[in-house]
Amino acid sequence: MKPMSRRTFISKSGTITASGLLLHPLNLSTRYPMKKNHFDVIIVGGSYAGLSAAMALGRALKKVLIIDSGKPCNRQTPHSHNFLTQDGVPPHEIAQLGKSQVAQYPTVHFFDGLATEGKKIADGFEITVSTEERFTAKKVVFATGIKDIMPPIEGFSDCWGISILHCPYCHGYEVRGTKTGVFANGEEAFEFAKFLTNWTQDLTLYTNGKSDLSPEQIQQLKDLNIEVVDKKIQKMEHEEGYLKQLQFLDGSTATITALYAHIPFEQHCDIPISLGAKLDEQGYIALDGMQKTTVDGMYACGDNATRMRTVANAVYQGTFTGMVVSKEMIMEEV
Repeated sequence: MKPMSRRTFISKSGTITASGLLLHPLNLSTRYPMKKNHFDVIIVGGSYAGLSAAMALGRALKKVLIIDSGKPCNRQTPHSHNFLTQDGVPPHEIAQLGKSQVAQYPTVHFFDGLATEGKKIADGFEITVSTEERFTAKKVVFATGIKDIMPPIEGFSDCWGISILHCPYCHGYEVRGTKTGVFANGEEAFEFAKFLTNWTQDLTLYTNGKSDLSPEQIQQLKDLNIEVVDKKIQKMEHEEGYLKQLQFLDGSTATITALYAHIPFEQHCDIPISLGAKLDEQGYIALDGMQKTTVDGMYACGDNATRMRTVANAVYQGTFTGMVVSKEMIMEEV
């Protein structure tokens, strides 16, 4: 007999039980009684990490609510790379496909809106949303990403994620060999510029003001044919997010195709912090090896908890988190 697909199984599952009784995923509440607006797990953030966590939890028969406002941090990025089977696909298409697949699991539910408040309650957590509706759950997962803090330079935010890039592994291949800049200063700039010579030999370091590099570091960069420019940048001229040239305060310009930048960030959602979760030295949510925060019953995954900002890593972290949470709940219930 040809193996039955999951979709076919779900549609026919009302006829299959060992005891002859009806067993259908929509009737799981008969085994796990739920109050209205109460879930096993609430996931705040429905992008790649959140959706992946939800899929793992849905497949473990857990009742899940995904709260998402629909504003992922990579929404300007035209293509995602370094993700096997999805290389070159626009990020929003990956997210849309992921959501449509997760939505097929009947125990996974969605709320399109913003989580505005959270509090610890006796049997878990309560999350309030923008409509002032309240949802409760035994466990909560934050997959809320981070918010990049753009420098006050005209054109910078328009180019972010398009031709102003954070990661050569995500986008370096597409701009290999082109006239490229590094927007950074100090020790990080020194190391980052050296690293980027793998992708291009036409590289300039723009410190956007007085350089914090030592004379020895500047000489090492010169030996690698990396010029250091310490002039203040006034404007980044571009066409629909693709850089054309930098315009400096002194009136001079520099032609450029791509610019790498490590800029400051803050947590996109402050609810984990308000609930007592600690941040690490870099500003990410502090986790143990099992995606647990410092608050019992609270987990995090994706860009809010790691410096490795790739879609592939977000999917991995989300899947792992969903498995960890579901296993802990199963073992608590037996």
